[in-house]
Amino acid sequence: MEITIQKTSAPKQKPDQTKLGFGNYFTDHMFIMNYDEGEGWHDPRIVPYGPFALDPASMVLHYAQEIFEGLKAYRTAEGKIQLFRPEKNMARLNLSCDRLCIPKIDEEFAVKAIKTLVKLDEDWIPTAEGTSLYIRPFIFAVDPHVGVHAAKHLIFSIILSPVGAYYPNGIEPVKIFVEENYVRAVVGGTGFTKAGANYAISLKGQEEAEKQGYVQTLWLDGVERKYVEEVGSMNVFFIIGDEVVTPALAGSILGGITRMSIIELLRSKGYTVNERKLAVDELVEAHKAGKLKEAFGTGTAAVISPIGELKYRENVMTINDGKIGETSRMLYDTLTGIQWGRIPDTMGWVQTVE
Repeated sequence: MEITIQKTSAPKQKPDQTKLGFGNYFTDHMFIMNYDEGEGWHDPRIVPYGPFALDPASMVLHYAQEIFEGLKAYRTAEGKIQLFRPEKNMARLNLSCDRLCIPKIDEEFAVKAIKTLVKLDEDWIPTAEGTSLYIRPFIFAVDPHVGVHAAKHLIFSIILSPVGAYYPNGIEPVKIFVEENYVRAVVGGTGFTKAGANYAISLKGQEEAEKQGYVQTLWLDGVERKYVEEVGSMNVFFIIGDEVVTPALAGSILGGITRMSIIELLRSKGYTVNERKLAVDELVEAHKAGKLKEAFGTGTAAVISPIGELKYRENVMTINDGKIGETSRMLYDTLTGIQWGRIPDTMGWVQTVE
């Protein structure tokens, strides 16, 4: 399929790169492609950024049949545009498609669509330190029908947003609250997908964490309420003694692209990394014994986010004196170095936009 392009006649003013925040501004164009039963995915096009016209009965508004992805484009010092493992994001998008009964997309074509859109709006890629262009592909049901069944008509779209750091304090350690009253996901559900509903479900826990002065919620498993799963917007890692531990992907945790990359990177450097069940009580005991050396979250938005404090019941655990750990710093510098082209990509992760 050929992608048609309709350029905007009214380009927007670019925002101040030093005040971007995250997800506040959007570029001049967006990609759209339609799905209709019997015809499949068709009519791929890039058009000026603008609202969708939706029927009030559109099924996404009533039954939340919607999924999304998140990745970034980076501008190197030499002016090249780089994407970080976009093929992995599109593979995960299809994993979400399968679980949410959404027709799968052509992954290679989707990467082409991303590159075409990024190239068209390349002037929006910020160059200030720590900034990038966030890429948000998403699919949603548009059938005008009130009734629970898989959609027969959908839209696949991609929008772009110049962004700064996800957390206001950047890579400074964050404070995390362990949630016990609410659950995010259970095995057999949609926790392993990037379904919008997963994030709506997590809002209550986030609200409770903020009331207690914490930035994010660490979720426990939905059955026994004892095993660590993930933070609201990140996968999570702990360094206990000489072991790096991250919760195993058992069906209720999102398989993060950054998570995957961190595991590969750590193992390439000789670290012992184990994906396994991790009880929150084990963390408490490790902290009391002085063995909990570092903790950090990983994700596209924040990249690496060190955890300086973890609260579970009456236990307030300060980790690494509330400072960035040596391993966290190394991972952040290495991963962002590859992404921004400051160090060689020996892992074969980067794709360029020509």
